[in-house]
Amino acid sequence: MSRIGRMPIAVPAGVTVDIAENNQVTVKGPKGELTRKLASEMTIEKDGEEIKVTRPNDLKKMKSLHGLTRTLIYNMIIGVTEGYEKRLEVNGVGYRAAKQGKKLTLSLGYSHPVEMEDPEGVEVTVDGQNLIIVKGIDKEKVGQYAAEIREKRPPEPYKGKGIKYDYEVIRRKAGKTGK
Repeated sequence: MSRIGRMPIAVPAGVTVDIAENNQVTVKGPKGELTRKLASEMTIEKDGEEIKVTRPNDLKKMKSLHGLTRTLIYNMIIGVTEGYEKRLEVNGVGYRAAKQGKKLTLSLGYSHPVEMEDPEGVEVTVDGQNLIIVKGIDKEKVGQYAAEIREKRPPEPYKGKGIKYDYEVIRRKAGKTGK
């Protein structure tokens, strides 16, 4: 049995979970509403204030879907109650981030500023000139957009310039040495 898949999901107060046909799960909470179509092979049942996910058999595909399905529902519940947040740091001389409306403007040492439009359901704030905070209720969208921002100038190992996550540690290399 999947250790994660068999754990019941507690539904907190103020959150409603609807399970429609073909495992269309809708989670409503104080921060918003998320809908997702999950694997139709899994059995998702609401038991009072708990949600349980069971699988039909022990095939490898069903085992892998079991834990995934449970985790996706759990992430939706956390998203509508607490939300998700990723923090990025912009390091480098002359590197900065600015926000105008729904547009994020990054100066990253290129000949032009990099402009990015905020996707639906994701909110970006800039704290100072070098801290970007990406917030939202959908874990997947928050992580994807943060990765897209980081991709514009990943940190390099010699001077540590670029965009990195706040928890990320850049392994530094020694530069070349002369004779």
